Amino acid sequence: MKRLERLRLPTQIALAALVAYGIGFHFTSLFPGYLPKIGAIWSAISAIVVTQNSKEETTSSASQRVLGSAIGAITSVLYLTLMPFHPLGMAVTIFATVLICSALQIQSHARLAAITVIVVMVTASLDPALNPGVNALLRFAESCIGTAVAMLEVRLWPGSPTRPAGNV
Repeated sequence: MKRLERLRLPTQIALAALVAYGIGFHFTSLFPGYLPKIGAIWSAISAIVVTQNSKEETTSSASQRVLGSAIGAITSVLYLTLMPFHPLGMAVTIFATVLICSALQIQSHARLAAITVIVVMVTASLDPALNPGVNALLRFAESCIGTAVAMLEVRLWPGSPTRPAGNV
């Protein structure tokens, strides 16, 4: 039984990544020119990040993912609306994003918000003709896709622990 339990989380993560990748690819394909493989990988990464060892940990991770992604997408679109991609601009936007998370007293969301900045801005650098608002909105939506897949999977998985291992 312990051997099967050790396989639960790796199986959940792999399955969530696969499902989120497929959904993300098809979703982003609805927007011609907006790089469906980026949508697929961003959805899969989100599913991996959110899938945790218990339902409670997954729920907490999901809230951080969604709010962090929203903040990162907003700061990215503000920058990209004013200026084209530049690595220094990306760093300044990451700084501002983490500062905003700190000001809002949600420091635990800052890393995910900063990662979203990188994805939005690097995607913009791959095709500068992309509309910054649509690009940021797609990256946020893809993050939500991966988050939803992870949440659903952990909730439906038979025998998923409701508490982190080791807690009574």
